[in-house]
Amino acid sequence: MRASYVAAVGLSFLMALPANPQITKSPTTAAPPAQQADVQPPPQSTAHAMDPADVQAFFDGVVPLQLERSDIAGASVLIMQGDKVLLQKGYGFADAKKHQPVDPAKTIFRLASISKLFTWTSVMQLVEQGKLDLDTDVNQYLDFQIRPAFGKPVTLRNLMTHTGGFEETDRDVILTDPKHVPSLRDFLIHNQPDRLFPPGVVPAYSNYGVGLAGYIVQRVSGEPFEQYVADHIFNPLKMTGSTFYQPPQSGVAATPSEGYKADTTKPAVGFEIFSPAPAGGLSSTAPDMGRFAQALLNGGELDGARILKPETLALMWTPQFRASDQMPPICMGFYQTWRNNTKWIGHEGDLIAFHSLFFLDPATKTTFFISYNSAGGGSKPRPELIDMFTDRYFPAETKPTYISLPKDDLKAIEGTYTTTRRADSNRTRLLSVFQQQKLSVDKDGVLTVGDRKDLRGHLIKLKPIAKDLWQEVDGQNRIFAIRDSNGRVIRLAGDFPGAQMERVHWWQTGAFVLNAIGLSLFVLALVIVAPLWRVLRRIFQRHRPSPQPVPGTMWLPFMTKLAAIVWVVPLVAVLWLISAESDDLMPPTTAWDKWFLLMNLVVALALLLSLFPVISAKRTWGLQQIRWITKIKFTLVALSCLTLAWVALYFHLIGTLRI
Repeated sequence: MRASYVAAVGLSFLMALPANPQITKSPTTAAPPAQQADVQPPPQSTAHAMDPADVQAFFDGVVPLQLERSDIAGASVLIMQGDKVLLQKGYGFADAKKHQPVDPAKTIFRLASISKLFTWTSVMQLVEQGKLDLDTDVNQYLDFQIRPAFGKPVTLRNLMTHTGGFEETDRDVILTDPKHVPSLRDFLIHNQPDRLFPPGVVPAYSNYGVGLAGYIVQRVSGEPFEQYVADHIFNPLKMTGSTFYQPPQSGVAATPSEGYKADTTKPAVGFEIFSPAPAGGLSSTAPDMGRFAQALLNGGELDGARILKPETLALMWTPQFRASDQMPPICMGFYQTWRNNTKWIGHEGDLIAFHSLFFLDPATKTTFFISYNSAGGGSKPRPELIDMFTDRYFPAETKPTYISLPKDDLKAIEGTYTTTRRADSNRTRLLSVFQQQKLSVDKDGVLTVGDRKDLRGHLIKLKPIAKDLWQEVDGQNRIFAIRDSNGRVIRLAGDFPGAQMERVHWWQTGAFVLNAIGLSLFVLALVIVAPLWRVLRRIFQRHRPSPQPVPGTMWLPFMTKLAAIVWVVPLVAVLWLISAESDDLMPPTTAWDKWFLLMNLVVALALLLSLFPVISAKRTWGLQQIRWITKIKFTLVALSCLTLAWVALYFHLIGTLRI
C-alpha cells in the first residue's frame, strides 16, 4: 500500500502537530520536493496597509512561485475586508493541456471539507426552527441505527465537534464514475464505522459523522441534501456558481476546473465525486465564497437574505471543545487556527487534486480564500501563504518565555503516538503503524517529533512554556500533553483541534511491528531458500555424494516448509499487487474486493498451516537425541509463523471487506 494512501489516512495526526511540508488531508498525494528556495520571509514588525495594490503585489509575488515550485496548475484567490474586495484573481490554468486560464468568477473549484460549513449551517437552520436538537440521540432522526457503544448516544453536538468517536472509513470516498456512486443513505448504511472513543471525549475527525448530519438534514427537511443547500443557502445568497451536485448540473453559471495529481503534465484525475457529499461535495467559485463570508461576518444576513440568526452564528463560533485554553478550539463545525494575535476561524478542504482554505477574522472582518487545483497545493503552499499573509498584515510580538521543568515532567511526554483519526477494525489498521510519531526530549530539554521539519526544511524543535505545554522554537505551533487520572501522558493535542495523537504500547509501535514482520519473513525465506540451495548444489556437484544429516539433526518437515511458502510467496505477491495498482485504486473502492478476498484465502491457509511448525517445534524439545541447534531452528520457524499470524489477526489482514 503506497505512501500516498498512508499520507491520506494519516492527515488528521499530521495536522494535529506542527506544520510539515509532507502533510495532506483527506485522500491525496504528497507534494514533490521543493526545487527552489522557500518564498517565506521573516515576520514583519510593522503591519502593511491592507489595500488592493499591496494585497495584489503580495499575492503576485508569492502564488506564481508556489505554482512553479510545487507543480500546481492553477489557483483561485479572494481577499476581502468587510464588503470590500481587495483581490479576486486567478493564477495559472484551469486546464493545463488547453492552457485555459483560471477565471475566479467563472471557474469552479472543488472545495472538499469546506463543504462541512454549509452542512453545519443547514443543521443550525433546522435547530432554529425547532426541528433538530443538538443534544438528542441522532438515532431519533435516522431510519437506520448507529450501533450502540460505550453506553452513550451520539448527538449532533458530537458530530459538529468531531467527538462522535467514529473510526476512519475510506471505502468509496472518492470515485470518478457517477454510475458507481452510492446514494447518501446507502453509503452511510454500508460504511458505518466502529467507534473508538466514547462520545464527547476524544476528537477524531470524521467525514462519516458529517455525512450523518447531512442525511439528518435531508430526512427532517424532506428535501435531498443537495437541493436543501441550494434552496436555503445558495439561492438566498445568490451563489450562482455553487452546488453540491456531483458533477454540477447544467444550471450552474461556471465551469469546473480540471484537477491534477503531482505531475501536471499528465492527464487530469477527472471530476472527483466525494462521499458522503455533505462532508466534501461542494463546488464553488471565489466570489460565491465571498458572499458566504459576507453573510457570516454580517451576523448571518446579506442583501436582505438571512441564512442564520445572529445568536445562532455566535453559538457556532463559540469554542466547544479543546484540550486547553491555550490551544485553538473547535467550535460548532468551524475551527480556529491561531497566528500572531489573530484567531482565524473557518475550514480547510482536500481531495486528491484540490486543496483549499477558507478563513475569516471576525475582529477585522477579513476573508481569506484560496483553492489550488493540483496535489502539490496540499502540503506546503497553504500554511506558507496564510502564515505569510498574517505576518504581513497582522504582525505581533509572539516570542514566548520558555521555562525549565523537572526531568520527570520533561520525559513524561516521550513515547510513540498515533492519530485518533484512524481505523482499528479493518485492514487499514496496519497503516497506523506508518502514521506514528516518536517524541523525544534531549538533554537540553528540547522536544523533537521524529524527523518532522517546518516549512523552511528545518527540524522542528519545541520547548516548554508551561507544564505540559510546548511551543515551537522560532515558531508558533504548540503541543499540549493530556494526562490520565494517574498523571500519565496518554494523548497530545496540536494546533488542529479536530484530532489528537494517542500513545501506543511498545508492541504496537512501528519499530516493533515492522521489525517483527521483517525478521519473521527473513526466517521463513531462509526455510524456502535452504532446500532450493541443496538442490542446486546437488546439480552442480553431481560427482559428490548427497549430504546426509548430522546425527541429531532433523530436516524441517514438508508441512512446515509449506507454511513458510504460503506466508512468504502468495501473501507478499498479493500485497505487491495491491501496491502496484494503488495509484488507480486510491482511495479504496469495490475494485479492492477481489484482492481482499484473495488475501482472506491466503491468510486463512497460512494460519491453518502455522499449526504444523508449532507442533513440530514442540516435539523436537521432547526429543533428547536432537541437537539444540536443530531445536532452535524449529523454534524460530514456529515463532515466525506465530508472529505473522498475530500480525494478520491483530491488523485484520483477514476479515471483512469493509475498509
